[in-house]
Amino acid sequence: MTSAAAAQPDAWDWAAVSDFMPYFWDGVLTTLQVLALGSLISFTLGLVWALALRAPSRFVRWPVGMLTEFIRNTPLLVQLFFLFFVLPEWGIQFSALTTGIVAIGLHYSTYTAQVYRAGIDGVPTGQWEAARALSLPYHRTWTAVILPQAVRRVVPALGNYVIAMLKDTPLLAGIGVLELLQRARLQATDTFQYTEALTVVGIAFILIAYPSSLLIRSLERRLVH
Repeated sequence: MTSAAAAQPDAWDWAAVSDFMPYFWDGVLTTLQVLALGSLISFTLGLVWALALRAPSRFVRWPVGMLTEFIRNTPLLVQLFFLFFVLPEWGIQFSALTTGIVAIGLHYSTYTAQVYRAGIDGVPTGQWEAARALSLPYHRTWTAVILPQAVRRVVPALGNYVIAMLKDTPLLAGIGVLELLQRARLQATDTFQYTEALTVVGIAFILIAYPSSLLIRSLERRLVH
């Protein structure tokens, strides 16, 4: 007769959690590195796209518009594979981590560009007219009048994309980046204990994302009022 204990699923193994923790912290560091640098690329390049889409010349607007639409409407995973596997055939090669950072930053820059555009369009017309009345130079109008107001309006929306980027970092496992999910998968493959490693990673994403969302909400209330 089979014992009751044998019929029960394996119990939670704290030893497996302890064994995974050194790899877990390495994964956290890599994930946060991707998130920080990817966000920097996304916010910077997104502003460049937004300004280019408002350029007087259609020879600037149209190519930038087609490029950003193409990037925004193709999956991030496809872009990762293209940058990592196809570009080396053309003599352009980066490490998996660098490729992941560039891919996630480039992909989300097309979304932050639309956020910046909305913020710029939301600046009252009177601000543009006042700048012209004061005979401010073109670049001064943008840097001193328009962009400070536009960026203030869109900070909460940009923060939401940071959380979205965090949740997309597991896709980088597809090109071998040792972020949180890849660390957990490798550890589980070695030990055949998937529950502990994957549960810890799931909790880690919640502990990073949820406080960030609360911070964004607080920042939104502060900026709006």
